[in-house]
Amino acid sequence: MKIAIITETFLPSTDGVVTRLKEAIKYLRDQEHDVVVIAPDLGVKEYEGAIVEGVKPTRLPFYRYKEFSMPQRRVKELLKKHNPDLVHVVNPALVGASGVYYASKMNYPLIASYHTHVPKYLDYYRLYMFKPLLWWYFRKLHNYADLNLCTSKAIKGELDEKNFHNVSVWDRGVAVDHYHPRHKNTEMRERLTGNKPENKLLVFVGRLAAEKEIHKIRPLLDQRPDVSLAIVGDGPVKEEVEKTFEGTNTIFTGLLHGEELAQAFASSDALIFPSVTETLGLVILEAMASGLPVVAAKSGPTMEQVEDGRTGLLFENENTDSMIEAMNRLEDEDLYQHMCENARQEAEKHSWQKPSEQILDYYYQTLEIFQTSENRSSKKSKIKVTE
Repeated sequence: MKIAIITETFLPSTDGVVTRLKEAIKYLRDQEHDVVVIAPDLGVKEYEGAIVEGVKPTRLPFYRYKEFSMPQRRVKELLKKHNPDLVHVVNPALVGASGVYYASKMNYPLIASYHTHVPKYLDYYRLYMFKPLLWWYFRKLHNYADLNLCTSKAIKGELDEKNFHNVSVWDRGVAVDHYHPRHKNTEMRERLTGNKPENKLLVFVGRLAAEKEIHKIRPLLDQRPDVSLAIVGDGPVKEEVEKTFEGTNTIFTGLLHGEELAQAFASSDALIFPSVTETLGLVILEAMASGLPVVAAKSGPTMEQVEDGRTGLLFENENTDSMIEAMNRLEDEDLYQHMCENARQEAEKHSWQKPSEQILDYYYQTLEIFQTSENRSSKKSKIKVTE
C-alpha cells in the first residue's frame, strides 16, 4: 500500500504528534508499505525510508514561535505525483485543509486524525467567542473523511457530541525501552535541582504555552521551599514563564532530547502536569515508563491514564490547596514506592507496537469503507478552498 500522510507538523519539530507519526512510519516501512509525508518544508527530506515532501512554510503573525504551511495547490501536485492508495491527514487545519480538499476532490480514501484541542486553547487567548466557528470548521473538515481518529476516549466523547462522524480511538504508546528507571543519573539530578539534590524534584516537560497553565505550579513552590521544579521545553511564552518563577527553586533546561530527556525523567521524583487542554498528554506515559508517579490536574484524558493513588495523584484544576495536598502525599514513602512500581508496570502495557499495528488496521478499514460507500459524489459536497 502507498500512504500519503499530510501533517501540519513533522521533523525536526518534537511533540507528541511527531513522536506518534515517527513510530507509525517505522512500523509501516517495516511492513514494506510505501509512505510519503507532506509537511512544512523544514529541511527534512526522508525518514526511515519514507519520502518527505516539503511545502512552503510561513510564520503566522499571532504565533511567531513556529512555522506552519498554509493551504496551497502544491498539495494537489504532490498527490498527483505519488498517487497514493490512501491519504491520512493529521490535524487538518491549514495545509491539512488542502489535504482534505484535494483527497476528496480526487476521490482518494481519506482518514483524518484529531490530536490538538485548538478550540479549547481559545479560552487562554481571550478568543473564546470564536470557539463555535472553530468547531464548525474542524467538524466540516473531519466529516469529509471516511474515518476519523482521536487519541483518548474522553476526546472521542466530545467529538461525538460535536457531531464528528465515525470517530475511533488511536491508542496511546510509549518507547518503553528508551524511557526507563535505569536512566536515573546523579549529575542530571544536580543539574535539574540547581545543586539541591536533597529537594523533592518535580519535572514539567512540554511546550511553554499559555494553554499548558504552568503558572499554576508557582504557589506550590512558594509553600514548599524543599521542592524544586525543572521545566523542560521551549515555547512562545518562555519569557513570561521565567518571570513567573523568579525567586523559586526552578531550573529551565530548554529542549532536551534522546538520552538527556530520558535521564531528566528518571532523575526526578514526579512529573507535574497542570494542563487540562490535552487530547492525551504523551509525556504522562513517558514519565510512567521512567518509573515516575504523575501529579496531574483532573481532566478526561489525564484520568484515563493516571489512577489516583496507584500510578499518580490527581488534583482539582485551579485549586492550589488540592495540588499542595497531592504533593504532600508524595511524602508517604510506602505510597510513593508503590506508585513508582505501578507506573512502570502500567507503561509496559503500552509499547508503540499496538498503536502502530492499529493504524494499519484503520487504514484497511478506511479502504473498506471507501470501497463500500455508494454515491460518494453526492455524499460529499465541495469544500471552498482557494486553488
